[in-house]
Amino acid sequence: MTKYVIHGGKPLYGEIDISGAKNAAVAIIPAALLVDGVCRIENLPQISDVTLLLNILQELGADVRTVNRTTVDVDCSHIRNARVPEELARKIRASYYLIGALLGRFGSAEVPPPGGCDFGGRPIDQHIKGFVAMGANVDVRGGYIHAKASNGRMNGTQIYLDIVSVGATMNIMLAAALADGMTIIENAAKEPHIVDLANFLNSMGAEIMGAGTDVIKIRGVERLTGGTYSIIPDQIEAGTYMTAVAATGGEVLIKNVIPKHLECITAKLLEMGVDVEERDDAVLVRRTGKLTRTNVKTLPYPGFPTDMQPQIAAVLCLAEGTSVITEGVWDNRYRYVDEFRRMGAQIQVDGKIAVIEGVEKFTGARIQACDLRAGAAMVIAGLAAQGTTEIGHIHHIERGYEDIVRKLSGVGADIRVVVTPDEDKQAQVG
Repeated sequence: MTKYVIHGGKPLYGEIDISGAKNAAVAIIPAALLVDGVCRIENLPQISDVTLLLNILQELGADVRTVNRTTVDVDCSHIRNARVPEELARKIRASYYLIGALLGRFGSAEVPPPGGCDFGGRPIDQHIKGFVAMGANVDVRGGYIHAKASNGRMNGTQIYLDIVSVGATMNIMLAAALADGMTIIENAAKEPHIVDLANFLNSMGAEIMGAGTDVIKIRGVERLTGGTYSIIPDQIEAGTYMTAVAATGGEVLIKNVIPKHLECITAKLLEMGVDVEERDDAVLVRRTGKLTRTNVKTLPYPGFPTDMQPQIAAVLCLAEGTSVITEGVWDNRYRYVDEFRRMGAQIQVDGKIAVIEGVEKFTGARIQACDLRAGAAMVIAGLAAQGTTEIGHIHHIERGYEDIVRKLSGVGADIRVVVTPDEDKQAQVG
């Protein structure tokens, strides 16, 4: 059993380099299925979700070659198989992007239901609505989602999303890139990683217009050819380290970022009394005084990201006064609250609303990460806590954060990875 052990109470000082965006990478890797030739993907984060997706492409028959630590060459020209291995796909939420990509490439796809973090049902009904509108038949049988274009190729059409869905927007873009005719997505999501996916596809020969607005138009092309593309910096990783400095105090220069993507996070930290100074490709975050309360509501971009909700909650637990968080995206994103309470937090949850009474300090405890972003928030709480915090189930965290222990240690955190014998196995042996 592997865990993080943190001796908290130390302010952070120094510099942190941000890796490529997880949420862009997990769509761009499946998008390589659409490319007839070699595509070089640069600035890939070294995280388990990326490794899993590259392994899935290899299982399908792609040639994946590592160029360096953050760059791979992917050649999917010779893939003839549209059935995704069940064991690998069930470990990752983003496996659903393989449906859109395979439908676009082959006109058919067989993909297991997605795994990853559980925030309630997280249905993919909007994805399926889009595929059906484009002429695919979709059903679930034998533990697989089966999708097949009725005439062998997806057809362009007009699709209105009932809710603003990042996943559905990107999946329909993938299915539409090689479709016959024009696809128009209305009420599309506008997140930076949607723009990044569009830029990747366009660099390979696609014709996508309007990414970053609520109407995206995709004119299907006959084929995509190879090229080189570098993934944008990770907005959520940067935000996580910004909130870590807010919680612990200190001063950290967070490098390789796009400050505009961070404005929704910066605005809340400024309200709380944290200094944030924007530079060309970096932000300097400094906190010396006390934290003040604020209210946060998560919304689609450019609103405050749901993927930053647990991290900002960790900071609000240490702010003077009463703060209110309203979760505007997912139904079940407060499962970390019980772990925070073990550390001394005072939080009451009613549906999508959490009311936080600020406390003077967190106290170290043994806790367990329940999902990716909640796990990151627990790291933040541990860094700010008095005493020692042990965090289990860290595989959740490593799905989305490259070298988090090394990066935090580099700015003065006392955090390390500890491997201990599995207690359950020991009991069975005994």
